[in-house]
Amino acid sequence: MRRLFSTRVLFLTLLVFLVPAASRAQVSVGVSVRVGPPPLPVYEQPPCPVEGYMWTPGYWAYGDEGYYWVPGVWVAPPRVGVLWTPGYWGWNEGVYVFHAGYWGPHIGFYGGVNYGFGYSGVGFVGGEWRGGRFAYNTAVVNVNRTVIHNTYINKTVIVNNRTVNRTSFNGGPGGIGARPTRGEMSASRERHMQPTAMQVSHQHSAGSNRANFASENHGRPATAAMGRVDAREGKQQARIANGARSGQLTPRETGRLENREANINREVRNDRAANGGKLTPQERAQVNHQQNNASRQIYNDKHNARTDRAVQQHNAPKSEHAQNEHPHR
Repeated sequence: MRRLFSTRVLFLTLLVFLVPAASRAQVSVGVSVRVGPPPLPVYEQPPCPVEGYMWTPGYWAYGDEGYYWVPGVWVAPPRVGVLWTPGYWGWNEGVYVFHAGYWGPHIGFYGGVNYGFGYSGVGFVGGEWRGGRFAYNTAVVNVNRTVIHNTYINKTVIVNNRTVNRTSFNGGPGGIGARPTRGEMSASRERHMQPTAMQVSHQHSAGSNRANFASENHGRPATAAMGRVDAREGKQQARIANGARSGQLTPRETGRLENREANINREVRNDRAANGGKLTPQERAQVNHQQNNASRQIYNDKHNARTDRAVQQHNAPKSEHAQNEHPHR
């Protein structure tokens, strides 16, 4: 397996120098697999929580245990005037290579993948910059107009397809056959900005949640989209993942804790959807109380007598020490 991975990295490194400069900016070296990602799940878009936030669609990333879903989420752009070009998986010489997303003045090529909510495969029709403010096209994105007023409606951009293509990769067997347009090639030569720290944290958090892996959810993640990146949710999930890796949590404890976090997150999404993307002070206090209880349960489960001995024996040098564990963080 290590030899295969090294061969892939060598191949991709050579590929970077062989492909044209216009395409080179989109190649993410070191992430390639021989099996394509699952189809895109069908989900509802949560309402935009704050004016100025922009939608970044969900996608399949790859980790040690295979493909995992990174939920779609509303995020703050790094600066005024930039748009998000989603990442995508592309077939090349026998492997699927991930082309990372980026911020830029125009939308580039994202494999022709129909991510929905304005990302139909070419360009983006979910909104546009008007001066220093972002205006939302409520014909294709979910925005509560009683809270966010910088909106417009353009239904001409809606494509009514009877059969929605959920394919999540470009090229290869069964893949999308799209190729970059002249405008997308021009956009690829512009100056780009990398994903924000919040986006990176969001992907890391998704990779720490076993429920996001296709091997667990069979292509139907329980949390397919989020209103915003929740820092505490990510920390709680990371603590659960660390406990599972170290063996401090048994599989049953891990599953119970992950279900508890999923229920809290589902309640938050429902409350936000009912209140235009926000939580009332009472709802926020209730969520904080529930997360405090969940935090204590994580701590107690990681420090009781029950352990996953097989994992502990395999990962003994990487075990999380009890003295570094604190509840409520």
